[in-house]
Amino acid sequence: MGKRLSKIYTRTGDDGTTGLGDGSRVAKDDLRVEAFGTVDEANSAIGMVLAAGSVPQGIRKTLTEVQHDLFELGGELCIPGHSAISEDFVERLENELDALNADLPALQEFILPGGGEAAAACHLARTIVRRAERITTTLASTESVRPEVLKYLNRLSDLLFVIARVLARAESGQEVLWNRQR
Repeated sequence: MGKRLSKIYTRTGDDGTTGLGDGSRVAKDDLRVEAFGTVDEANSAIGMVLAAGSVPQGIRKTLTEVQHDLFELGGELCIPGHSAISEDFVERLENELDALNADLPALQEFILPGGGEAAAACHLARTIVRRAERITTTLASTESVRPEVLKYLNRLSDLLFVIARVLARAESGQEVLWNRQR
């Protein structure tokens, strides 16, 4: 475990740089910082889903575990060469996906983000995870990123889509379908 902050401001970032977990300093707009910063943003968005209050206990447990995973994933991205996410993490998401998706009807139409407060927040979290995946993919084209990290982000966005569907049905009894008549 790295150092824990006892003082919140350090002034070391006043020059536009930030420290990575290995002690090196990079620009605050470095792709690696963008990647783990967007993972942190996704984690906060999942916190907003959980704050909605209408989230069933099983999904609440799953999302809380995902928050812990994202903290570890962000740590992996913050410390070049560090490994935290394994295939077991990806497999767990796939098992959750399969279990939740089994009770949902097959998709016949596109779904609009909405369906209730928690469902809409879950769709927002999903889009942030997709952005984290895109940024991390770009990072992987120039620096070392383990494939498990990209797989995890990909599965997580799928899981959040399915959870949003479940939440919409629980909150409003239905999903919001795209049906634009022209």
